[in-house]
Amino acid sequence: MIRIAQAADAAAIHAIYAPHVESGVATFENVLPGADAMRERILARLPHYPWLVWEASGEVLAYAYAGRFRERAAYDWIAETSIYVHPDGQRRGIARRLYGTLLEAMCLQGLTQAVGVITLPGASSVAFHESLGFTPAGVWRQCGWKLDQWWDVGVWQKTLQPAAFPPPAVTPFSALAATPALRALLDRTT
Repeated sequence: MIRIAQAADAAAIHAIYAPHVESGVATFENVLPGADAMRERILARLPHYPWLVWEASGEVLAYAYAGRFRERAAYDWIAETSIYVHPDGQRRGIARRLYGTLLEAMCLQGLTQAVGVITLPGASSVAFHESLGFTPAGVWRQCGWKLDQWWDVGVWQKTLQPAAFPPPAVTPFSALAATPALRALLDRTT
């Protein structure tokens, strides 16, 4: 089932994230943040953006979240997205369903654009994002140093809904979380 992340999920989320920090390039973070820091990240993000988990038999197998793209107010209608899946949850359709639900929740908030940032070459991540309707928006060349080499980063963008003129304010996720619309969205995934 897909549900909103909770502070109590921090240890499980950290365990999924740790291999990417220690030996992967899906994130450029190179020092493990720890479960306490992950808990703070969840709690800091949830008032504004969705952070969802896929839970099966009481175990968190994946998580996906959105976050602020840039600090300037003009960017309020666009958010960056991320997803991480435990090895036990891969190749089961979990990522597609969880990420799809995240994107739908972002639509309910009034966000109009989603951005995926992918360390290149990242063929599987590129294919995954493009299968969900993301399109290439640019490449930042040799912008990240990790695992003793420079990495390019690609940006993929997806229009979630047409932009309004003028745009209404984005609904904070904390306000959306208690609505029947979000409940219906999450209930569809059980």
